[in-house]
Amino acid sequence: MKIDGPLYSTLETAAADARRMADLGYDGIYSLEGSSDPFLPLVLASEHAPGLDIATGIAVAFPRNPLHLAYQAWDLQRFSRGRFLLGLGSQVRAHIEKRFGVNFDPPAPRMRDYILALKAIFDCWQHGGRLDYRGRFYRHTLMTPMFNPGPNPYGVPPVLLGALGPRMTEVAGEVADGLIVHPFNNLSFIEQHTLPAVERGLAKSGRRRADFTLQINAVVITGDTDAERAAARDSVRQLLGFYASTPAYRPPMEAIGKGALQEELNRLSKRGEWQRLGEYIDDEFLARFATEGAPQEIPQLLHERYGRYADRLALYIPYRAPDALWREVIAGLRRLAT
Repeated sequence: MKIDGPLYSTLETAAADARRMADLGYDGIYSLEGSSDPFLPLVLASEHAPGLDIATGIAVAFPRNPLHLAYQAWDLQRFSRGRFLLGLGSQVRAHIEKRFGVNFDPPAPRMRDYILALKAIFDCWQHGGRLDYRGRFYRHTLMTPMFNPGPNPYGVPPVLLGALGPRMTEVAGEVADGLIVHPFNNLSFIEQHTLPAVERGLAKSGRRRADFTLQINAVVITGDTDAERAAARDSVRQLLGFYASTPAYRPPMEAIGKGALQEELNRLSKRGEWQRLGEYIDDEFLARFATEGAPQEIPQLLHERYGRYADRLALYIPYRAPDALWREVIAGLRRLAT
């Protein structure tokens, strides 16, 4: 099991942050697509911490043409010497249609077509065949020598798909090289819904679980003092409240009997009462969606919860804590994972 951490960086801080995360013992880092581009910081991270795997976690697929994304992934794979993982996601309907202004429906078939188009482009470049992809949503039938970067000496970059619902998760199992399990997860949902959907997808493509990477995002609550842990807990309550207000994220709540809460939180969000969302996340909800403990307890707790499933464990940390704390957590995880 490899251990990944979030690169919350601007271009100005990416190099120093990557060096710091390598020093903490992470195997890889992933960038987020929030208020800045997810690809550019990874260039600096790879240059200044070349021993780390780098990944987008995730880049929003639908507003980008598959060919544009293929060039970015190819360049990062070559520059990082084979350490790049392309993490894609669909985002939710409101953002795709209202923020990006592009088509969303139907998301799962569209994503399947998108990844197949991307892989057809990669195959053309790597093996020299003719580009002739004709899908339902994407069509790529021209690749002249001037625009063909040629074979990548480090191989084709793997494509991981971030998914939560059963249809998108099944798409990941069928056509992607791995699944990024959303941080808004609990073990009941993973075991009852996520893993069976992956297996259905793998069966369609004739692949085995060993051919597939499962990266699980784990929300962690910890701190060296009671006050630090309380502050971390408050940050996570607010984060989980935000996720729980989104209709697309209702299934993990239903898996633990909390589906009705989604409607109330959604009403609050529509009234702009964002700061109140965390008030509705009780201790039971918190315990199912996050892993909480003292720093020395966290490795064992994470290993017990996710160790038998995760090929890569991504720590999801929406608050600040001392580097020494995370160094202890990562070292403990590494001892358990070997």
